[in-house]
Amino acid sequence: MEREIDMNEVSDGRLYGPRDMVKADCGGCAGCSQCCESMGSTIILDPYDVWRLTRGLGVSFEALLQDKLELNLVEGVILPNMKTSGEQERCGFLNEEGRCSIHGLRPGFCRIFPLGRFYENHSFQYFLQVHECPKEPKLKVKVQKWIDTPDLKRNEKFIIDWHYFLKEITARLEAADGENYQKQVDLYILKSFYQKPWEKDRDFYEQFEERLGEARSLFLAL
Repeated sequence: MEREIDMNEVSDGRLYGPRDMVKADCGGCAGCSQCCESMGSTIILDPYDVWRLTRGLGVSFEALLQDKLELNLVEGVILPNMKTSGEQERCGFLNEEGRCSIHGLRPGFCRIFPLGRFYENHSFQYFLQVHECPKEPKLKVKVQKWIDTPDLKRNEKFIIDWHYFLKEITARLEAADGENYQKQVDLYILKSFYQKPWEKDRDFYEQFEERLGEARSLFLAL
C-alpha cells in the first residue's frame, strides 16, 4: 500500500529500474539487524510472500498466524503482516544471533530494503531510502541482483496488479454503505488470496491471475 512521503526528504532524488546500479548493498549486514526490529506492523505481506513462506516452510497460512504473522487493517482492507515481539519489536523469524532464519523466503519488502517502491501511472520504480539503513559503507549493486527474485518481470507485473487492485477495493469500500460489505470483502480477500492453498504443480502467477480475475468480476464490476 502507499505512504504519503516527500521524496526529496527520504531519497537520493533518483528513481531506479531493475537494471540500474544503486548504492544499497550492505555487505551481508555483518551482525546488524536494525531493520528487523521496531517494525510494528509495517511489513505487509502480499499473496506471493505467503505462497513463498507456506511452500518453503511446509506450513499453512493458519499455522503462520499462530505466532509469526498477524492480521491488521491497512487502508480499509485486512491484510497479514510480520508479527513482532518484545520491547525491541523483533521479527519472529530473527534468530538469537540476529540473523534472518528465512532469508531465502523473506518477503518482498525485506528483499528490496533499503529500496522502496514509487507508484505512478499504473506502474512503479524503485527509490533508495537514504535514512533507513545505518550500515556503512554501502556498495553499488544492480537492482535486480539486490532484489534476488526469480522471474522479476512477472513478479513486478504481479506487484502492480495487486497494488492497484487493493487501491480499487479501498475506493469501493470508502464509497460503500454498511459493515456487511466490508466484512464480505475482507473475508473474500483473505480466503481467496491467502487461506486457499495454491496448487503445487501449477505456476503461482497463472493461479493469481485467475483468482484476481474472479475477484474483479465479483467486486469491481458491481
